[in-house]
Amino acid sequence: MLAAYFDCPGGPENLYVKEVMKPHPGEGEVLVKVCASALNRADLLQRRGMYPPPKGASDILGLEAAGSVAGLGAGCKGQWKIGDAVMALLSGGGQAEYVTVPEGYLMPVPNDMTFIQAAAIPEAWLTAFQLLHFVGNIQKGERVLIHAGASGVGLAAIQLVRLAKAIPIVTAGTQEKLKATANVGAAAGFNYKNEDFSEKVLAFTQGSGVDIILDCVGGSYWEKNLKCLSTDGRWIIYGLMSGGEVHGDLFARLLSKRASIHTSLLRSRDKEAKIIFKIFSFLIQYKEQLVKAFREDVLPYFSGGTSPHLQPVVDSVYPLQEIAEAHRSMEENKNIGKIVIKMP
Repeated sequence: MLAAYFDCPGGPENLYVKEVMKPHPGEGEVLVKVCASALNRADLLQRRGMYPPPKGASDILGLEAAGSVAGLGAGCKGQWKIGDAVMALLSGGGQAEYVTVPEGYLMPVPNDMTFIQAAAIPEAWLTAFQLLHFVGNIQKGERVLIHAGASGVGLAAIQLVRLAKAIPIVTAGTQEKLKATANVGAAAGFNYKNEDFSEKVLAFTQGSGVDIILDCVGGSYWEKNLKCLSTDGRWIIYGLMSGGEVHGDLFARLLSKRASIHTSLLRSRDKEAKIIFKIFSFLIQYKEQLVKAFREDVLPYFSGGTSPHLQPVVDSVYPLQEIAEAHRSMEENKNIGKIVIKMP
């Protein structure tokens, strides 16, 4: 089969399409013929040699995919059949013609949705859902500040905050991106390049601040984040685009607000979950539990005629042969929503 590949870490120019061995589904796994995958920041980091896949995961790029069931491994419970249209959360391997997936990580493609659209859902939407509900314990009426509001995770988070009957506030770097966030439900948006978002957030919330911050930026935002975080607020860090160094009295200011910092990486959950599963056999693996909750609580709202109606946002589509160009596009930080890779 064909797959996106690189022989040594480096820039997008190191990427090429290579013929590799087609995987075979193991115990409890499903073989998926991939129609489309989507690009994530983790793919860029892995290509640079800064984010290796978890032990046992495929070293092929791609953390999500959509396609059809092409094979079933031993021990599958009959939930899926050959030909079913599915989308999947992956630890790697999505940017190839075939990928194997634990059956509990699969979700059906919503009615009237293309594989291109479906490929834009698993990683971004499950990340946002996890941060808001599993980590942040979002409550009705709370105010949520979402950095990188026009990213795949950001646009998903806005819609999920609205679904939870809470109030989404965003930051972004251009007026075009802020307009896109407003189109999917952001209550307010601020351009971090030319205004102090912490002052604007405090003004919008009449001095109360926000209850939750979803932060993929990290170090450079710490003072402004704390400034506009409410008493007892939750600051959730899931990325470090500006680095992880903090210079200043972080803990004293955090303590003064009785605030808490949470961190989360969805990709690395596999190993932890398996360890827990071996010790406590009654516990469901973390990702499987996450996918199950998302299927029940969120997925129905992607189908036509629902209110509110959820919609993945696709910025652009690249054929697999142009994988390097897709990486360059994301590195330029111009995309609004997801960049999708279409398989041959």
